[in-house]
Amino acid sequence: MMLRPWKASQLLFAILVALVAFSYQQKKKTFIIVREVNVLEPSVPGTLEYVTNAYNKESEDVYNFRILRILKIEKQLTDHLEFHIRVEMRRTTCFKTEKSTCDVQKGALYKQVQCYFSVYVIPWAERYKILKKTCTDS
Repeated sequence: MMLRPWKASQLLFAILVALVAFSYQQKKKTFIIVREVNVLEPSVPGTLEYVTNAYNKESEDVYNFRILRILKIEKQLTDHLEFHIRVEMRRTTCFKTEKSTCDVQKGALYKQVQCYFSVYVIPWAERYKILKKTCTDS
């Protein structure tokens, strides 16, 4: 049986649409789990330390900042592990060259920021990558 030219083009178009839809579905992330977790969750302490160090490294401030309060941590599991973290950070009395734990600044040098970090994590390899960072003065 021969197909008429317009039926053949319709068939080719339908195949093309199916292939595009299939490839789109392959690229789309499938969420296995998204849930709020606490600081005791494995991988969270290391991730918090990483984002603090990354923030301080990028910051133009002469003082280090530290996390003062954790507002929310969500764990997203897709084809990889991702943490979505909201924290309040404050400027400390330590300069960037100092590595000890210091008190937070008070008075004229007081500064607090609220940050959101999206972090790609491979826990068993202790690998981290910040996917998104947004910080605002609070």
